[in-house]
Amino acid sequence: MNRAAARTIPVWAVVPPRCLLLDLAGPTEVLRRANLEQDELRFDLRYVAARRQLPSSSGLQLAALGALPARLPEDAVVLVSGSVDDVQFAPMPPRRDDEADEARIVDWLRATLRPSHQLLSICSGALLAARAGLLDGRACTTHFGLLDALRSLAPDARVCDNRLFVEDGNCWTSAGVTAGVDLLLHWLSRLAGPACTAAVARQLVIYLRRSGSDPQLSPWLEGRNHIHPAVHRAQDAVAAAPQQDWNLAALARQANTSPRHLSRLFNEHAGMSVPDYVNRLRVSLARELLQSTRLDMERVAERSGFASARQLRRAWARSNAAPPQQARHRD
Repeated sequence: MNRAAARTIPVWAVVPPRCLLLDLAGPTEVLRRANLEQDELRFDLRYVAARRQLPSSSGLQLAALGALPARLPEDAVVLVSGSVDDVQFAPMPPRRDDEADEARIVDWLRATLRPSHQLLSICSGALLAARAGLLDGRACTTHFGLLDALRSLAPDARVCDNRLFVEDGNCWTSAGVTAGVDLLLHWLSRLAGPACTAAVARQLVIYLRRSGSDPQLSPWLEGRNHIHPAVHRAQDAVAAAPQQDWNLAALARQANTSPRHLSRLFNEHAGMSVPDYVNRLRVSLARELLQSTRLDMERVAERSGFASARQLRRAWARSNAAPPQQARHRD
Protein backbone atom coordinates (compact mmCIF):
# COMPACT_ATOMS: atom_id res chain seq x y z
CA MET A 1 0.00 0.00 0.00
CA ASN A 2 1.28 3.43 -0.94
CA ARG A 3 0.90 5.22 2.39
CA ALA A 4 2.60 8.37 1.06
CA ALA A 5 -0.32 8.99 -1.30
CA ALA A 6 -3.01 8.25 1.29
CA ARG A 7 -4.96 10.90 3.18
CA THR A 8 -4.60 10.32 6.92
CA ILE A 9 -7.61 10.91 9.17
CA PRO A 10 -6.73 11.14 12.89
CA VAL A 11 -9.25 9.37 15.12
CA TRP A 12 -9.28 9.69 18.91
CA ALA A 13 -11.25 6.89 20.59
CA VAL A 14 -12.30 8.10 24.05
CA VAL A 15 -12.47 5.24 26.55
CA PRO A 16 -14.85 5.98 29.46
CA PRO A 17 -14.90 4.33 32.89
CA ARG A 18 -16.76 0.97 32.89
CA CYS A 19 -16.14 0.75 29.14
CA LEU A 20 -18.52 -1.56 27.29
CA LEU A 21 -15.90 -3.40 25.27
CA LEU A 22 -18.03 -4.05 22.19
CA ASP A 23 -18.87 -0.33 21.93
CA LEU A 24 -15.15 0.28 21.52
CA ALA A 25 -13.95 -2.80 19.65
CA GLY A 26 -16.73 -2.97 17.04
CA PRO A 27 -16.41 0.54 15.58
CA THR A 28 -12.61 0.59 15.75
CA GLU A 29 -12.44 -2.76 13.97
CA VAL A 30 -14.35 -1.17 11.09
CA LEU A 31 -11.58 1.43 10.79
CA ARG A 32 -8.79 -1.12 11.11
CA ARG A 33 -10.31 -3.22 8.35
CA ALA A 34 -10.88 -0.15 6.16
CA ASN A 35 -7.12 0.51 6.27
CA LEU A 36 -6.62 -2.92 4.68
CA GLU A 37 -9.31 -2.64 2.02
CA GLN A 38 -8.26 0.55 0.20
CA ASP A 39 -5.28 2.83 -0.42
CA GLU A 40 -6.78 6.33 -0.47
CA LEU A 41 -7.49 6.79 3.25
CA ARG A 42 -5.67 5.77 6.38
CA PHE A 43 -7.36 6.01 9.78
CA ASP A 44 -4.79 6.83 12.45
CA LEU A 45 -6.47 5.48 15.58
CA ARG A 46 -5.45 6.52 19.11
CA TYR A 47 -7.05 5.49 22.41
CA VAL A 48 -7.33 8.14 25.13
CA ALA A 49 -8.91 8.17 28.59
CA ALA A 50 -8.93 9.95 31.92
CA ARG A 51 -6.44 7.39 33.28
CA ARG A 52 -3.86 5.11 31.69
CA GLN A 53 -5.47 1.82 32.71
CA LEU A 54 -9.13 0.85 32.94
CA PRO A 55 -11.07 -2.40 33.26
CA SER A 56 -13.59 -3.17 30.53
CA SER A 57 -17.06 -4.69 30.83
CA SER A 58 -15.72 -8.19 30.09
CA GLY A 59 -12.98 -7.92 32.73
CA LEU A 60 -10.21 -7.35 30.18
CA GLN A 61 -7.80 -4.68 31.42
CA LEU A 62 -7.21 -1.84 28.96
CA ALA A 63 -3.68 -0.50 29.50
CA ALA A 64 -1.32 2.12 28.03
CA LEU A 65 -4.23 4.44 27.23
CA GLY A 66 -3.17 7.91 26.12
CA ALA A 67 -3.97 11.13 27.93
CA LEU A 68 -6.77 13.39 26.72
CA PRO A 69 -4.89 15.79 24.39
CA ALA A 70 -4.80 19.49 25.12
CA ARG A 71 -5.79 20.26 21.53
CA LEU A 72 -6.87 18.44 18.38
CA PRO A 73 -6.04 19.04 14.71
CA GLU A 74 -8.75 20.68 12.63
CA ASP A 75 -9.69 17.43 10.88
CA ALA A 76 -9.82 15.28 14.01
CA VAL A 77 -12.50 12.65 14.57
CA VAL A 78 -13.55 11.93 18.15
CA LEU A 79 -15.23 8.61 18.85
CA VAL A 80 -16.84 8.39 22.30
CA SER A 81 -17.71 4.82 23.26
CA GLY A 82 -20.27 3.76 25.86
CA SER A 83 -20.13 2.25 29.31
CA VAL A 84 -22.20 -0.13 31.43
CA ASP A 85 -24.02 0.53 34.68
CA ASP A 86 -22.79 -0.55 38.09
CA VAL A 87 -25.04 -3.60 38.40
CA GLN A 88 -23.65 -5.16 35.24
CA PHE A 89 -20.04 -4.25 35.90
CA ALA A 90 -18.15 -6.85 37.98
CA PRO A 91 -14.59 -5.38 38.13
CA MET A 92 -15.89 -1.92 39.01
CA PRO A 93 -13.42 0.60 40.50
CA PRO A 94 -14.65 2.92 43.29
CA ARG A 95 -17.64 4.94 42.13
CA ARG A 96 -16.09 8.27 43.07
CA ASP A 97 -13.23 7.53 40.65
CA ASP A 98 -15.73 6.83 37.87
CA GLU A 99 -17.56 10.08 38.48
CA ALA A 100 -14.32 12.07 38.51
CA ASP A 101 -13.11 10.39 35.31
CA GLU A 102 -16.41 11.02 33.55
CA ALA A 103 -16.31 14.66 34.63
CA ARG A 104 -12.81 15.00 33.16
CA ILE A 105 -14.00 13.58 29.85
CA VAL A 106 -17.04 15.88 29.81
CA ASP A 107 -14.86 18.93 30.55
CA TRP A 108 -12.41 17.88 27.86
CA LEU A 109 -15.16 17.43 25.26
CA ARG A 110 -16.64 20.82 26.12
CA ALA A 111 -13.30 22.63 25.96
CA THR A 112 -11.68 20.84 23.04
CA LEU A 113 -14.22 19.97 20.35
CA ARG A 114 -14.76 22.52 17.61
CA PRO A 115 -17.16 22.73 14.62
CA SER A 116 -14.42 21.38 12.35
CA HIS A 117 -14.22 18.15 14.35
CA GLN A 118 -16.34 15.06 13.69
CA LEU A 119 -18.03 13.55 16.74
CA LEU A 120 -19.09 9.89 16.61
CA SER A 121 -20.95 8.81 19.74
CA ILE A 122 -21.58 5.13 20.46
CA CYS A 123 -24.43 3.97 22.72
CA SER A 124 -24.24 5.71 26.14
CA GLY A 125 -21.36 7.86 24.91
CA ALA A 126 -24.17 10.25 23.93
CA LEU A 127 -24.73 10.98 27.63
CA LEU A 128 -21.18 12.30 27.96
CA ALA A 129 -21.64 14.37 24.81
CA ALA A 130 -24.93 15.70 26.18
CA ARG A 131 -23.33 16.70 29.48
CA ALA A 132 -20.72 18.62 27.47
CA GLY A 133 -23.48 20.54 25.66
CA LEU A 134 -22.55 19.07 22.28
CA LEU A 135 -26.05 17.79 21.47
CA ASP A 136 -27.96 21.00 22.17
CA GLY A 137 -30.23 21.81 19.25
CA ARG A 138 -29.31 18.60 17.47
CA ALA A 139 -31.09 15.40 16.52
CA CYS A 140 -29.54 12.43 18.33
CA THR A 141 -30.15 8.98 19.79
CA THR A 142 -28.71 6.43 22.21
CA HIS A 143 -29.47 2.99 23.65
CA PHE A 144 -33.24 2.50 24.00
CA GLY A 145 -32.87 2.11 27.77
CA LEU A 146 -31.17 5.52 28.06
CA LEU A 147 -33.44 7.70 25.91
CA ASP A 148 -35.13 9.32 28.90
CA ALA A 149 -31.76 9.98 30.52
CA LEU A 150 -30.56 11.60 27.31
CA ARG A 151 -33.66 13.80 27.18
CA SER A 152 -33.01 14.87 30.75
CA LEU A 153 -29.36 15.71 30.09
CA ALA A 154 -30.04 17.46 26.77
CA PRO A 155 -33.51 19.04 26.98
CA ASP A 156 -32.77 21.19 23.93
CA ALA A 157 -31.87 18.18 21.76
CA ARG A 158 -34.26 16.29 19.50
CA VAL A 159 -33.91 12.75 20.86
CA CYS A 160 -35.00 10.16 18.28
CA ASP A 161 -36.53 6.81 19.28
CA ASN A 162 -36.16 3.56 17.37
CA ARG A 163 -33.18 4.60 15.26
CA LEU A 164 -29.93 2.75 14.63
CA PHE A 165 -28.08 6.03 14.34
CA VAL A 166 -28.74 9.70 13.73
CA GLU A 167 -26.65 12.09 11.65
CA ASP A 168 -26.80 15.82 12.41
CA GLY A 169 -24.03 17.83 10.81
CA ASN A 170 -20.68 16.89 12.33
CA CYS A 171 -22.36 15.05 15.23
CA TRP A 172 -23.41 11.44 14.73
CA THR A 173 -24.91 9.32 17.50
CA SER A 174 -25.82 5.63 17.56
CA ALA A 175 -28.17 3.38 19.48
CA GLY A 176 -26.93 0.58 21.69
CA VAL A 177 -23.89 -1.64 21.32
CA THR A 178 -23.75 -3.15 17.78
CA ALA A 179 -25.47 -0.10 16.28
CA GLY A 180 -22.07 1.58 16.64
CA VAL A 181 -20.82 -0.70 13.86
CA ASP A 182 -23.71 0.43 11.64
CA LEU A 183 -22.83 4.06 12.32
CA LEU A 184 -19.16 3.52 11.45
CA LEU A 185 -20.00 1.64 8.26
CA HIS A 186 -22.31 4.44 7.16
CA TRP A 187 -19.69 7.07 8.00
CA LEU A 188 -17.04 5.03 6.19
CA SER A 189 -19.20 4.87 3.07
CA ARG A 190 -19.19 8.68 2.92
CA LEU A 191 -15.39 8.76 3.00
CA ALA A 192 -14.21 5.64 1.21
CA GLY A 193 -17.23 4.73 -0.91
CA PRO A 194 -19.70 1.84 -0.95
CA ALA A 195 -17.31 -0.73 -2.42
CA CYS A 196 -14.88 -0.39 0.50
CA THR A 197 -17.75 -0.41 3.00
CA ALA A 198 -19.24 -3.55 1.50
CA ALA A 199 -15.85 -5.26 1.63
CA VAL A 200 -15.38 -4.31 5.29
CA ALA A 201 -18.85 -5.58 6.23
CA ARG A 202 -18.25 -8.82 4.36
CA GLN A 203 -14.97 -9.43 6.20
CA LEU A 204 -16.76 -8.81 9.50
CA VAL A 205 -19.54 -11.18 8.35
CA ILE A 206 -22.31 -8.72 9.21
CA TYR A 207 -25.30 -7.23 7.42
CA LEU A 208 -25.17 -3.73 6.03
CA ARG A 209 -28.14 -1.72 7.30
CA ARG A 210 -29.28 1.82 6.76
CA SER A 211 -30.57 4.51 9.11
CA GLY A 212 -34.22 4.33 10.08
CA SER A 213 -34.74 7.63 8.29
CA ASP A 214 -33.81 6.12 4.92
CA PRO A 215 -36.93 4.80 3.15
CA GLN A 216 -35.08 2.55 0.74
CA LEU A 217 -32.08 0.25 0.88
CA SER A 218 -29.14 1.57 -1.12
CA PRO A 219 -28.51 -0.44 -4.30
CA TRP A 220 -24.83 -0.54 -3.27
CA LEU A 221 -25.86 -2.63 -0.26
CA GLU A 222 -28.94 -4.43 -1.57
CA GLY A 223 -28.53 -8.12 -2.20
CA ARG A 224 -25.42 -8.44 -0.01
CA ASN A 225 -26.95 -9.89 3.15
CA HIS A 226 -25.48 -13.32 2.45
CA ILE A 227 -22.16 -15.08 2.92
CA HIS A 228 -21.65 -16.90 -0.38
CA PRO A 229 -18.05 -16.17 -1.47
CA ALA A 230 -18.58 -16.60 -5.22
CA VAL A 231 -21.47 -14.12 -5.31
CA HIS A 232 -19.51 -11.66 -3.17
CA ARG A 233 -16.54 -11.87 -5.54
CA ALA A 234 -18.78 -10.99 -8.47
CA GLN A 235 -20.49 -8.20 -6.53
CA ASP A 236 -17.14 -6.77 -5.43
CA ALA A 237 -16.00 -6.65 -9.05
CA VAL A 238 -19.11 -4.76 -10.17
CA ALA A 239 -18.96 -2.34 -7.23
CA ALA A 240 -15.29 -1.58 -7.94
CA ALA A 241 -15.89 -0.81 -11.64
CA PRO A 242 -19.59 -0.37 -12.55
CA GLN A 243 -18.61 1.17 -15.91
CA GLN A 244 -17.00 -2.05 -17.12
CA ASP A 245 -18.78 -4.37 -19.56
CA TRP A 246 -19.97 -6.90 -17.00
CA ASN A 247 -21.64 -9.66 -18.96
CA LEU A 248 -22.40 -12.97 -17.28
CA ALA A 249 -19.30 -14.70 -18.64
CA ALA A 250 -16.96 -11.94 -17.39
CA LEU A 251 -18.48 -12.03 -13.91
CA ALA A 252 -18.36 -15.82 -13.83
CA ARG A 253 -14.60 -15.60 -14.38
CA GLN A 254 -14.34 -13.21 -11.42
CA ALA A 255 -16.38 -15.60 -9.28
CA ASN A 256 -14.43 -18.70 -10.42
CA THR A 257 -17.59 -20.48 -11.46
CA SER A 258 -19.59 -21.21 -14.60
CA PRO A 259 -22.00 -18.59 -16.00
CA ARG A 260 -24.98 -20.87 -15.47
CA HIS A 261 -24.00 -21.62 -11.88
CA LEU A 262 -23.37 -17.94 -11.10
CA SER A 263 -26.79 -17.02 -12.47
CA ARG A 264 -28.43 -19.58 -10.19
CA LEU A 265 -26.37 -18.44 -7.19
CA PHE A 266 -27.29 -14.78 -7.76
CA ASN A 267 -31.00 -15.51 -7.79
CA GLU A 268 -30.72 -17.74 -4.73
CA HIS A 269 -28.45 -15.60 -2.53
CA ALA A 270 -28.82 -12.02 -3.81
CA GLY A 271 -32.50 -12.31 -4.64
CA MET A 272 -32.08 -10.88 -8.13
CA SER A 273 -30.53 -11.68 -11.50
CA VAL A 274 -27.02 -10.66 -12.50
CA PRO A 275 -28.25 -8.02 -15.02
CA ASP A 276 -30.60 -6.57 -12.40
CA TYR A 277 -27.75 -6.22 -9.91
CA VAL A 278 -25.43 -4.57 -12.45
CA ASN A 279 -28.13 -2.15 -13.62
CA ARG A 280 -29.13 -1.16 -10.08
CA LEU A 281 -25.54 -0.26 -9.22
CA ARG A 282 -25.18 1.70 -12.45
CA VAL A 283 -28.39 3.63 -11.80
CA SER A 284 -27.14 4.40 -8.29
CA LEU A 285 -23.85 5.69 -9.70
CA ALA A 286 -25.77 7.80 -12.24
CA ARG A 287 -27.80 9.30 -9.38
CA GLU A 288 -24.61 10.24 -7.52
CA LEU A 289 -23.17 11.86 -10.65
CA LEU A 290 -26.37 13.82 -11.29
CA GLN A 291 -26.41 15.11 -7.72
CA SER A 292 -22.71 15.93 -7.44
CA THR A 293 -21.68 17.08 -10.96
CA ARG A 294 -22.98 19.18 -13.86
CA LEU A 295 -22.27 16.52 -16.47
CA ASP A 296 -24.84 16.22 -19.25
CA MET A 297 -26.93 13.06 -19.53
CA GLU A 298 -24.74 11.44 -22.17
CA ARG A 299 -21.62 11.82 -20.02
CA VAL A 300 -23.46 10.59 -16.94
CA ALA A 301 -24.62 7.54 -18.88
CA GLU A 302 -21.11 6.87 -20.17
CA ARG A 303 -19.47 7.16 -16.73
CA SER A 304 -22.05 4.96 -15.07
CA GLY A 305 -21.73 2.16 -17.61
CA PHE A 306 -24.69 2.71 -19.95
CA ALA A 307 -24.31 2.74 -23.72
CA SER A 308 -26.44 5.88 -24.07
CA ALA A 309 -28.61 8.32 -22.18
CA ARG A 310 -31.63 6.52 -23.61
CA GLN A 311 -30.48 3.24 -22.07
CA LEU A 312 -29.91 5.02 -18.75
CA ARG A 313 -33.43 6.45 -18.80
CA ARG A 314 -34.95 3.02 -19.48
CA ALA A 315 -33.04 1.43 -16.61
CA TRP A 316 -33.86 4.40 -14.36
CA ALA A 317 -37.59 4.12 -15.05
CA ARG A 318 -37.67 0.54 -13.73
CA SER A 319 -37.08 1.75 -10.16
CA ASN A 320 -37.88 5.49 -10.19
CA ALA A 321 -41.16 7.24 -10.95
CA ALA A 322 -39.53 10.62 -11.58
CA PRO A 323 -37.09 11.14 -14.50
CA PRO A 324 -33.34 11.29 -13.80
CA GLN A 325 -33.17 15.04 -14.43
CA GLN A 326 -35.09 15.63 -11.20
CA ALA A 327 -32.22 14.10 -9.21
CA ARG A 328 -30.24 17.28 -9.84
CA HIS A 329 -32.74 19.30 -7.78
CA ARG A 330 -32.82 17.07 -4.70
CA ASP A 331 -30.99 18.06 -1.48
